[in-house]
Amino acid sequence: MNIDTQKVIEIVKKVKPLFSDREGSSNIKVKGVADFVTQIDFKVQEQVKQALYELYPDIQFMGEEKDNGDIDFSGDVWILDPVDGTTNLIHDFRNSTLSLALARNGILTFGIIYHPYSDEIFVAERQKGAWLNGNQISVSSRGKFSECLISIGTSPYHHELAKENFKVFEKVFTDCADIRRLGSAALELAYVAAGRIDAYFERSLKPWDYAAGMLLVEEAGGKVTDYKGNPVDITGNSDIVASSQTIGKILVRKYL
Repeated sequence: MNIDTQKVIEIVKKVKPLFSDREGSSNIKVKGVADFVTQIDFKVQEQVKQALYELYPDIQFMGEEKDNGDIDFSGDVWILDPVDGTTNLIHDFRNSTLSLALARNGILTFGIIYHPYSDEIFVAERQKGAWLNGNQISVSSRGKFSECLISIGTSPYHHELAKENFKVFEKVFTDCADIRRLGSAALELAYVAAGRIDAYFERSLKPWDYAAGMLLVEEAGGKVTDYKGNPVDITGNSDIVASSQTIGKILVRKYL
């Protein structure tokens, strides 16, 4: 089955007004430690799910705000994070995104990340490259770690990792040009793909956090591994290191 990329882009872009709904983003439920969901998360997920189902009724749907126990990765699966960066949304810290990927037999074939505040849409198709608003993008070519801008993820749902994580952050900060923390794994992966940041790493991400961004980075000439440098299994949680080929190897070998 071929996917109509333009139609999927149109579906995704229709969620933009929802991200500006401050009343909806103030309707908050607590799922766990630093883990929140808002009315907007549910609205975006339902809107996208229904629109995709009308076009492709035979494709399974995995979403952050639903039970995904019946998902079979040997078939076709949409993987959606309706709002990646919900804490950002709650605080009107405008770095929240929609992340949507398509996996076929466990292999990512399509990915899209939409930043509604800047109206930037990042799209990747396997073996067709990565694109930002119609312009092809590529990862950074910097080879010196001391010149790199590195984005970190604090694993906010896992405060028990804080001491270990911040030891690593200190070492990385000492050796690189500077560090950043955007609060949206999808956006950070998109920025790696676009060469805006040189690398990004974070522990214990879920498939909807990284699936679309992973394909973007790979199609932009970069690489995504776990903290040991191994391939990422998209069917489950994983530590993520995303960068150009060179910088990722340095991170894994020296810091992680």
